[in-house]
Amino acid sequence: MDWLLEPFLLGFQQRALLGGLITALMTSIVGVWLVLRGMTFFGDAFVHAVIPGIAAAVIFDFSPYLGAAVAAAVMVAGIEYIHRSTTLSEDTGIGLLFVGMMALGVVIISRSDSYTGSLTTILFGDALGVTPQDLIALAVFAAIVLAGSFLLYRPLLALSFSPQKSNALGMRPRLAHALLLGLIAIAIIGAFQTVGTMLAFGLLVGPPATAALISRTIPQMFAVSAVISAISVVTGLVISYHLGTAASASMALVPIVAFFAALAIVNGIRVRRRRVGELPTPSRATTPASLDPLGPVS
Repeated sequence: MDWLLEPFLLGFQQRALLGGLITALMTSIVGVWLVLRGMTFFGDAFVHAVIPGIAAAVIFDFSPYLGAAVAAAVMVAGIEYIHRSTTLSEDTGIGLLFVGMMALGVVIISRSDSYTGSLTTILFGDALGVTPQDLIALAVFAAIVLAGSFLLYRPLLALSFSPQKSNALGMRPRLAHALLLGLIAIAIIGAFQTVGTMLAFGLLVGPPATAALISRTIPQMFAVSAVISAISVVTGLVISYHLGTAASASMALVPIVAFFAALAIVNGIRVRRRRVGELPTPSRATTPASLDPLGPVS
């Protein structure tokens, strides 16, 4: 057991573990909504969108959380403006701002004397440099994300399965969508210190995607996603300590590996069952009506 406990004997290692676990819980919960709604490309763009705000905070010495929040708001407003004022699809606006925001962030941070170090910290985080103040901020962000996910559970569930049904049930899908964007932004802003803006995407999508493969219900998907995310943080930090790899990258890589391992196992089981006639040929439908927890609209 020494090999498992040794990476967490020192104070900064314990703070890295605690910060990683808080980040894991926050991103895994909001990530479930991201996966259910098929918004992973938007989530990736959102991760890059906060880079110029954090870069400006580094250059001009103000709160990186404030800078990231402003950048996220600009990203959302830009997507909405392109979508509403042109005939282009929403994906086009996301793609344009994806590249533009990241390029702007790199341009801003290139003015810093410590260009390489600052850019590395923003993109890949500094898990072993988490401070007690960072933990407090993380806890606040996580509390907001968890409370928001709980309070918006039914509206977001209805929106994930059918925006039309959500509207018919009076759940205000546009407001629910806007609030979901806010939760995603909060999770990404909170995660950048521990795993960085780019690697936050690993914890945001990896555990929920893996949970979607092996879960039968939405509540089960939340629980499995959180467990996988927590295991990923512990495993990543242990690997980082013993192999001398980057802590943030190791934590973000584990859930991706877990996804492909789970996918291989699930597909193997399906092939075996199909050979003995236990399963029909799989359908391409992603949300069968029989799995819709809201039922038909009367």
